[in-house]
Amino acid sequence: MSGRVVALSTVATAEDADRLAKALVERRLAACVSVVPGVVSHYRFGGEQHRDAELLLVIKTRAEKIDALRAALVELHPYDVPELVALEISAGHDAYLDWLDESVS
Repeated sequence: MSGRVVALSTVATAEDADRLAKALVERRLAACVSVVPGVVSHYRFGGEQHRDAELLLVIKTRAEKIDALRAALVELHPYDVPELVALEISAGHDAYLDWLDESVS
């Protein structure tokens, strides 16, 4: 177990993606946020089925930052229920993982 995670979230607009990515890196809650366009999400919310174009935020951080990351997403995210799913990083390039550790305070 490395103590590092990749967290995922989605947003509807490039402006929201840029705003959230910038804020998470500025707050040192993420070493990097990659924005992946072209995601189409099918989901049920509010008793209805939806299909929406979204952008995926791939957030690289440390496991101990998940609570603060969750709080920041709830504060800053335009959705009523922002997605946050964290996946543990079991291995990686040592130099990259060291940089991740240094970038997240």
